[in-house]
Amino acid sequence: MGTQHPDNANIPFFKHTRPFVSAAREIDEAYENFSKLDADEYMWDWEGKHADASVISRLYTEHYEYFKKHPLGEDKFLTFRLPNIWEEKGYSLMQAMTTMLLAEDFAKDLGFKNRPLFEAILPMTQSADQLFEMEEKFSRLAHFKDKEFSQGFKNADTLQMIPLFESFEAQLNAPKVLKKFVELYKEHFNREVPYLRVFLAGSDSALSNGFINSIIGNKLALTKLAEFSDEANIPVYPIAGTGSTIFRGGLSPLMIDRYLQEFPGLKTATIQSAFRYDYPLDVVKPAIEKLREGLQNNDFHPIKDEDQKVLLSIADKTAKQYHETLDPLINDLQPIFDAFPKRRDRHQHVGIIGYSRDVDGYKMPRAITFTGALYSVGVPPELIGTGRVLQRLSKKEFETLVKYYPNIRHDFAHVAKYYSPAAMAALKKNNPAWEAVEQDVLALDELFDIQAGPTNDDQSKHAELAADLDRINDKETRTMLIERQAKLRSFLG
Repeated sequence: MGTQHPDNANIPFFKHTRPFVSAAREIDEAYENFSKLDADEYMWDWEGKHADASVISRLYTEHYEYFKKHPLGEDKFLTFRLPNIWEEKGYSLMQAMTTMLLAEDFAKDLGFKNRPLFEAILPMTQSADQLFEMEEKFSRLAHFKDKEFSQGFKNADTLQMIPLFESFEAQLNAPKVLKKFVELYKEHFNREVPYLRVFLAGSDSALSNGFINSIIGNKLALTKLAEFSDEANIPVYPIAGTGSTIFRGGLSPLMIDRYLQEFPGLKTATIQSAFRYDYPLDVVKPAIEKLREGLQNNDFHPIKDEDQKVLLSIADKTAKQYHETLDPLINDLQPIFDAFPKRRDRHQHVGIIGYSRDVDGYKMPRAITFTGALYSVGVPPELIGTGRVLQRLSKKEFETLVKYYPNIRHDFAHVAKYYSPAAMAALKKNNPAWEAVEQDVLALDELFDIQAGPTNDDQSKHAELAADLDRINDKETRTMLIERQAKLRSFLG
């Protein structure tokens, strides 16, 4: 699933000027992802950003011959991510749902058999009632349209909702939500839910509670979904929202095997902007083919109950250490957040149209900005609060973690290459609280027998720029340095 996540460092292959992709160019982007990369699905995001309501009419009008061979809703798929009206103002919700109904009309007029849009993602899902209310709103709107604006045929009144569970707790409680939703759906619509696609976040959970907590949460959630699928006798097809950097899931064209091994049971993976635009096409296209094949054969590997309890304990410990370590550092990062380059058209009116993430009372940026900012100052966020707590685990705890996280040493060895000792020295001079992160780094070095710091010329240049960034006060210069570093590591954030 191609997405609009703004984590690319470089210019997209279909553009020739700058890395920023305007809302006006996203329709071109969707087509290029289908036709050039052979992506199966593309997420059309209405959450907290501008979205073009003419997406289907423009795709079918401008690229009719392509979609005649590869119809949307049959061979290729466009999936709306709807605004969560319990978290942000729902100005665009009715527009999005109306767009889905009008797209069906337009497709039928052109002679297409399938609805081009039939599924939708609900971000930050908290309850079955929310999912059901979205289904019901769509059904009522479809009936209203049929009555008041008839086109000679009835619109489909069903919408397959895809819950997106973001926090650690929400992911663990997913089966309870799904169970109730299935019951509500059958009771109200008098039909069974044929299947469930369930979306697990990888970025915001890491931002909220740290990297180790997040990846354990994803693994436990996949196990819980496997158990629910067996008990309810309903096929469950998990989706993971993961980016190129390890902190946000670690899905890059160079780490396909590692990714499939770490997320057993996953059936859809998000290939975000950095995956698609920060590597040559002759690397990206074979990686997508390999990923698709791997996902088709990617079976659940359930975690034993006893081991689930051990992993839950580790997740709690790492989250606590992450918060204690991060809180006194946030103010130091604010100038970097402010200078972070933009890649998409976003709503800027937080609290009016959009919303912000809150961690321990601090208003946090989006996960991509947070991740990229820490890489840019030479301290990858995977390191924060991690080393010391892993070093204190019992032998049983550590062995259990490694058993279900087999690439843990590989991941920290990879991340540690972007650690800058010189930048850390400057950060500590201004704020002694950074010494706790330095202790994490030393603990990881000892635990995994690695040496944090650059191992090649690009990484050395990245570390030098991180040290420079700590001394720069000019916002424009900061932005320029951040962009140079992003190109060296092949992702913005």
